[in-house]
Amino acid sequence: MTTRAGFIALIGEPNAGKSTLTNRMVGAKVSIVTHKVQTTRARIRGVAMEGDSQLVFVDTPGLFKPKRRLDRAMVAAAWGGAADADVIVLLVEAHRGITEGVERILEGLSELPQGRKIALAINKIDRVDVPVLLTLTKDLNDRFPFVKTFMISAEKGKGVDDLRHWLAGEMPESPWLYPEDQIADLPLRMIAAEMTREKLTLRLHQELPYQLTVETETWEERKDGSARIDQMIYVARDGHKGIILGKKGETIKAVSKAAREELSEFLGRKVHLFLQVKVRENWLEEAERYSEMGLDFRDGNA
Repeated sequence: MTTRAGFIALIGEPNAGKSTLTNRMVGAKVSIVTHKVQTTRARIRGVAMEGDSQLVFVDTPGLFKPKRRLDRAMVAAAWGGAADADVIVLLVEAHRGITEGVERILEGLSELPQGRKIALAINKIDRVDVPVLLTLTKDLNDRFPFVKTFMISAEKGKGVDDLRHWLAGEMPESPWLYPEDQIADLPLRMIAAEMTREKLTLRLHQELPYQLTVETETWEERKDGSARIDQMIYVARDGHKGIILGKKGETIKAVSKAAREELSEFLGRKVHLFLQVKVRENWLEEAERYSEMGLDFRDGNA
């Protein structure tokens, strides 16, 4: 049997649907999905099997104009993921078309070494009429020589099987890179932290989610098969701590319950989750916090 394996970088603007597509391809939730932009920080890899091919998805942070150190590190991680991949897939939202951000990404793609396999996936196709879709497809292909174009709805699964099948055929001949039943190469501690951060992001409706991070501090396997997980939520300001705790601790209780339930389902066993909140005014400038997120602190230098 000839096996194939390779890396696929999904790139695009924040909220283009990269995380949703990763999770749809893999068939499990490995990447944080929220209505907020810029929520994927680390290069989360999801692993999918298609026939004799193993597809390793590098779900990069959304590409946007960076302002802070964390932003710059995220953008560097996204382009780093693209440069290392066997195939790059650019996701563009059908209803938003060619935005200033898409223009910037197209410029970045044109600066990559020649010979890269770069495909286009127009996502959220159910939001526009066919003529709009066809015009957008032509405009994008006029601007960049994509090897293939797909029209998909990552959320509803339309066109995703065709994309997965094509990607499988484009992977280089190689032994599989991961065990067949492994769906992500992130340590479970980081996946657990991401799940809690997602619940916080969904719950908090202001700028705050970008001023916090979650770290799994301890993970204890218990004799009864359950796991005790202690996590620390770092915030930049004292006022943020009160927002996360909520009135009489209601907010953090709700977040803890939602994260615990999802973690239990993900791990297939009982989880005891304990959350604490700590103020660290300069966490955005601490190298250790970046390595916990799978980012390079040095990439954040202006």
